[in-house]
Amino acid sequence: MPAAPRKPVEIKLVSGSTARTRPSGPRQPSGPRRTGPGRVTLVGAGPGDPELLTLKAVRALGSADVVLFDDLIGEGILEFVHRKARCLAVGKRGGRASCKQGDIEDLMVKFARAGKHVVRLKSGDPMIFGRAGEEIDRLDREGIAVEVVPGITSALAMAAGLGLSLTHRDHARSVRFVTGHSRHGTLPDDLDWSSLADPATTLIVYMGGRTAPELVARLTGAGLAPATPAVAVSAISRPNEQRWQGPLHTLPEGVQPLGLDAPLLIGIGQALGRCRMARLEEARRSVI
Repeated sequence: MPAAPRKPVEIKLVSGSTARTRPSGPRQPSGPRRTGPGRVTLVGAGPGDPELLTLKAVRALGSADVVLFDDLIGEGILEFVHRKARCLAVGKRGGRASCKQGDIEDLMVKFARAGKHVVRLKSGDPMIFGRAGEEIDRLDREGIAVEVVPGITSALAMAAGLGLSLTHRDHARSVRFVTGHSRHGTLPDDLDWSSLADPATTLIVYMGGRTAPELVARLTGAGLAPATPAVAVSAISRPNEQRWQGPLHTLPEGVQPLGLDAPLLIGIGQALGRCRMARLEEARRSVI
């Protein structure tokens, strides 16, 4: 039987935004809003590293009355939330007991109608596989003002961390972002595999760790060479980040040591063949 849905859990902040951690300037918030109409801000928290937050995201966190945050928010990011704000964990994880999407939307509406500034804090970018469209639609129907603060999506953080251009002009004419995990826990059954197998495309697969064997079978079955370069990175930009590099046909075995419970991203394409993992690991150790 599937696990019962989780309920939102309120946490108590032991620290919060201070003059030291917030950006200076005339737009710097002085604390949570107390009066005026309620509103919602969908904020992208990026892949995990707090230093990859945008200034606008930090300002939103510092002015929030209520923060509804996901499980995958990187450690240290909640330190930018004002200490007087309410913070509720509303985690959604594939294959695990999660808060219902409808319950999360109800909370946004409830607090906004009470005049609060609500921040819906999502990992990565809200508009990339973050269900932001559903939340925006609900808030529009309720007549509640909503703003979106973009975040660095994990595909771009992975490319930066590996020192790779996803659109290197000698290797790729396009980039495709696809999900490797449908609501049923399988690969989506309506993907255009002949298009995804284009050798001049860099393919980025979100949430594809558990479906890697079928992913490889579908792509090679559609004509993509089994030796096509592939990479997989878990916990991108976090202290426990792990990386793998190899030919596409070895991907299912390659992702196993990375751990399938951590957020994992897969990249496939000729542009990724320029990756030199040993050199990158040496450079990263020298920085640390």
